[in-house]
Amino acid sequence: EVQLVESGGGSVQAGGSLRLSCTASAYYRCLAWFRRAPGREREGVASANWLGTTRYGGSVEGRFTVSMDHDQKTLYLQMDSLKSDDTGVYYCAVPRFESYCNTEDALKPHSIAIWGQGTQVTVSS
Repeated sequence: EVQLVESGGGSVQAGGSLRLSCTASAYYRCLAWFRRAPGREREGVASANWLGTTRYGGSVEGRFTVSMDHDQKTLYLQMDSLKSDDTGVYYCAVPRFESYCNTEDALKPHSIAIWGQGTQVTVSS
C-alpha cells in the first residue's frame, strides 16, 4: 500500500514561515500539495516533478516554494509570508499521470490518484 506522510505543520503568526515535508513509500516523478481551508473546497497549492518543473496556485505564487528530492522520495513546501487565509489542512498528493506536472492538471483535485492524511497549518493574525 502506497503511503504519503506529511509533516511540518503547526501554528505560526502572520508573516511567519513553515516548511512542510511529504515522504512517499514509493518513487514518484510528479507530486503535488493541496489544501482545504475551513468551509472551502480543496485547492491545488503547488506541484513539482523530478526534473524541477514547478507550478503554483495563484494565491501562493511568490510566497511558497515547492521542491522535490526524488532520491529521498520527499516533496517539500517552504511557506513564507504566511497569511491567515493560508490556514487549513495541507495534503500531499500523487497525480494520476506524471505528465500532469507539466500542466495545471496537477493542481486539480480530480486529477489525483493518491492522497496523504494531511497536516494542519494555522496562521494567526
